[in-house]
Amino acid sequence: MKKALILSVMVIFSLFAVSSAFAGAAKCPQPRKTKAAPGSIAKKDMTAKADAANGKKLYNKTAKPMACKMCHGEAGDGGGKLGKALKPAPRNFACSATMKKVSAGQMFHIIKNGSKGTGMAKQKLSDKEIWDVVKYIRTTFVK
Repeated sequence: MKKALILSVMVIFSLFAVSSAFAGAAKCPQPRKTKAAPGSIAKKDMTAKADAANGKKLYNKTAKPMACKMCHGEAGDGGGKLGKALKPAPRNFACSATMKKVSAGQMFHIIKNGSKGTGMAKQKLSDKEIWDVVKYIRTTFVK
């Protein structure tokens, strides 16, 4: 009887842990009404000269006002600790159905200026740092 109770508790805990792990990720595809970047910026792509290693550091730790992973998550799926409370959910970079429609220039514009109606605030990064983050995101999460 005691073993059955312990086993039941362990199974319930395991199911809770697994469901919690998947609960944070934003859905895919992810509908958005984010304002489009101006044409010249939307078509721009400076990721060829960008530094993905620096982008990773900024994404995970040093971006200001806060690290990207706090909302977008370590897996880039929108499941970060702070992102769980945001409506709409943060962008799910791991969703190829959504991300194939988002240009590098659009990402740059949103990071630089924020996105009205979402939790995405403009970031205090140089243009080069923003391109580094865009390259990291696009080479790490976007498939």
